[in-house]
Amino acid sequence: MSTVNPQPLWQPDPERIAQAQVTKFQAWAAEQHGAPAEGGYAALHRWSVDELDTFWKAVTQWFDVRFSTPYARVLGDRSMPGAQWFPGATLNYAEHALRAAATRADEPALLHVDETHEPRPVTWSELRRQVGSLAAELRALGVRPGDRVSGYLPNIPQAVVALLATAAVGGVWTSCAPDFGARSVLDRFQQVEPVVLFAVDGYRYGGKEHDRRDIVAELRHELPTLRAVVHIPLLGTEPPAGALDWSALTGADVEPVFEQVPFDHPLWVLYSSGTTGLPKAIVQSQGGILTEHLKQLGLHCDLGPEDRFFWYTSTGWMMWNFLVSGLLTGTTIVLYDGSPGFPDTGAQWRIAERTGATLYGTSAAYVMACRKAGVHPARDFDLSKVQCVATTGSPLPPDGFRWLHEEVRDDLWIASVSGGTDVCSCFAGAVPTLPVYIGELQAPGLGTDLQSWDPTGKPVIDEVGELVVTNPMPSMPIRFWNDPDGSRYHDSYFDTYPGVWRHGDWITVTSRGSVVIHGRSDSTLNRQGVRMGSADIYEAVERIPEIRESLVIGVEQPDGGYWMPLFVHLVPGATLDDALLARIKQTIREQLSPRHVPDEIIEVPGIPHTLTGKRIEVPVKRLLQGTPLEKAVNPGSIDNLDLLHFYEDLARKRA
Repeated sequence: MSTVNPQPLWQPDPERIAQAQVTKFQAWAAEQHGAPAEGGYAALHRWSVDELDTFWKAVTQWFDVRFSTPYARVLGDRSMPGAQWFPGATLNYAEHALRAAATRADEPALLHVDETHEPRPVTWSELRRQVGSLAAELRALGVRPGDRVSGYLPNIPQAVVALLATAAVGGVWTSCAPDFGARSVLDRFQQVEPVVLFAVDGYRYGGKEHDRRDIVAELRHELPTLRAVVHIPLLGTEPPAGALDWSALTGADVEPVFEQVPFDHPLWVLYSSGTTGLPKAIVQSQGGILTEHLKQLGLHCDLGPEDRFFWYTSTGWMMWNFLVSGLLTGTTIVLYDGSPGFPDTGAQWRIAERTGATLYGTSAAYVMACRKAGVHPARDFDLSKVQCVATTGSPLPPDGFRWLHEEVRDDLWIASVSGGTDVCSCFAGAVPTLPVYIGELQAPGLGTDLQSWDPTGKPVIDEVGELVVTNPMPSMPIRFWNDPDGSRYHDSYFDTYPGVWRHGDWITVTSRGSVVIHGRSDSTLNRQGVRMGSADIYEAVERIPEIRESLVIGVEQPDGGYWMPLFVHLVPGATLDDALLARIKQTIREQLSPRHVPDEIIEVPGIPHTLTGKRIEVPVKRLLQGTPLEKAVNPGSIDNLDLLHFYEDLARKRA
């Protein structure tokens, strides 16, 4: 990694820096809490990790977090896992999410968009009224603090109402998107034993209606703990026998009652992609999510009451929970329910235009698809309100930065962010006051002591190492569900470096303080003792027009050898002939190094992903090493199981 200082792609102007929430926070924290007044973000970050207790106390004061009973101290126990945040405090997440209803009752809290691309508003007062009505009905159904409430729902206003009503009564929310099959949903919901299920009759995607009533019937049959099922007629069908009707539960005009719960009371359960074994059921707390998301959305994303926040996501991905938390900052959030590319690849840009989104978040894969499809966002849409385009899901390649800069606006804040379901937040990414360098995340987040470590546990700068976090974050899991002794939680993050969170990504922390993500360390490529990230290879290969997507695997052989195949999924009409093979190898050799050139390039019918869209490297590697399919992968976690038979057959032939 070069330490030379390149020119930034973008630099915020002095007015933008002065107006940013994080600038105002720093000046206030300097006055009130002894934070450094000078030295900009780098100095503030250093203070935030050195003075962790003071920093988080300052966050709760700045955002006026309402503790109904006060806390004894900020951190009762700092050890990881098991850090205790704000012991003694009680509060409620939903109460904070609905605070703007007091001052902006008739303004939109939600803008709901389907595949017609026509936004429909739900005002703050209407959102608060529906949450009040549903929370009262949940209590009448016997839902008590700690009970689990589940949603089989697309990204629609009813999902937000159900989550907030659950949090209001102290219940524990959990959701899956309705494109998940029954097995995938049951692998998740059976672990947590929900007492209520909110479910749609179907959904619309890609211009078609998808009826899910049979799946819902199967879920009801296989979830014996359910006391109630609530039918949401997205396709206009009648409630099935024994189900309650959504409109009957949300029609009353009732002030919401917010159960005051301990800071570490569970708010929701998220699921890791869990490509082998059951998905990890990750439990995060009401207070931890509240404080982490206020910091992340208010300071890092710079969101406030004037903003409109659109992130393309589904209810099966942590970014949906993150999007809903936009309400905490008084921001109007945009819920899009539909295909990311319907009726054409430019769909998400059209939604950003029509909703007046100021922060628009998407996946790196969508940005690269737009680049490949020849989409011209600024030419075809009015994106003058968009201040920031943020990406996550995988590292945004340098070409993605350049394309956004050229095709959206040269004065555009591009925020590539990286975190995880595990913390439902970002370790590194958006900072409104810092420059943007091509291919880099701007900086680690406040309060997050992010470092890159070598195998001996020594921090390294300008070198590839393991992503570690050396101090606790409030949104780290309070536990995993059904992990009574905490061993699964410990083994997931703390078995490599005791007491230090190891996330499983290769990163470089540069001498400028920025961060580069190289891909997952558990699927590392290791050629002649040199570690390489798969993301670097994908970035180079997928610039080639004939290649739709690729997958690279490093397989240790029984004889001590190492086989590194590159699998390519071609665009329709392309052929993997000698000329294309030569071009792929030349591209990798020139843009990366001869060491990165694969041993074999193999055309495949498709690249398998998790249900949240991440390429699966480790299960494919296991298949290629001869592990049987049922042991190599959890079938319910894969988007297209048939694709794995190709890799299984290949392993058989090679054996």
